[in-house]
Amino acid sequence: VSGTMPGPGMWKVRRDGHTMWILGTLQPVARRMEWESEAVERQMAASSRILLPPSVKFDLGMGRFRTLLLVPRMLGARKNPDGEKLVDQVPAEDYARWLVLKKKYLGRDRGVEKRRPIFAAGDLYQAAVEKSGLQFKGLVSPLVEKVTKRHAIAAYRPRIELSIADPKAAIRAFRDTAIDDVACFRKTLDHLEADLAKMRIRANAWARGDMLTLREITYEDQSQACMDAVLESRFAQEQGIEDLPERLEAAWLEAAEETIAGHETSFAALPISRLVAADGYLAKLAARGYEIESP
Repeated sequence: VSGTMPGPGMWKVRRDGHTMWILGTLQPVARRMEWESEAVERQMAASSRILLPPSVKFDLGMGRFRTLLLVPRMLGARKNPDGEKLVDQVPAEDYARWLVLKKKYLGRDRGVEKRRPIFAAGDLYQAAVEKSGLQFKGLVSPLVEKVTKRHAIAAYRPRIELSIADPKAAIRAFRDTAIDDVACFRKTLDHLEADLAKMRIRANAWARGDMLTLREITYEDQSQACMDAVLESRFAQEQGIEDLPERLEAAWLEAAEETIAGHETSFAALPISRLVAADGYLAKLAARGYEIESP
């Protein structure tokens, strides 16, 4: 799609006369779409609190300047250990599929062949999406920033703080840790071979506000396989982040309950996949006795 589009409607979560309006966000979106956001902007402006998606804050135990000095090491952590190449890290049949997709979306990029499968897959995925008329563009965050400044509304983002006492050692550990990221690599190839058309359909549906299509057209998101590859590694266990998704969910649900209880009208934005899932955030709120009204 192209031109001005209305976007989706919003969920209503109610309890004791208080209402939270929740907008489901989507990535990627149609590149040539302009979002007609007036209805969402009005609802934000009528709210006394805006709840943002949960995030992770890393405390590296040092000043910003010294942190910047770690960037070369962090980039080094993207490469395969011992100078190995991608062809040495993945099964032959997967590498053959990779070469076809790489030629189509990345061209003759040689640097990507030195990267770990999980990072090579990410580079391929982003390039494929951008060449398919889609883009990774934040539509809601700029609107939230504008509305909160104009109307002096408090915005709150639940955060999980993780302290890494020795970041240099952590980066070395990540670089040296064996991560079973072949599943992530393979899922990304599957996703790009089979689901790009579905991604475009969903992006168009979000732009038009077509909730029926957003619910019916689904696909297995390869990002979960990539996340699992990291969270199930020894590195994740040593850094205490193996249960990060559960902690982020708990932090958001706690903040949502506190926001609804303390504000007659509030607004929140979350990835639509977290809202419509059978065990997603809305299902968890419904199980706690909240009234949910779908758009």
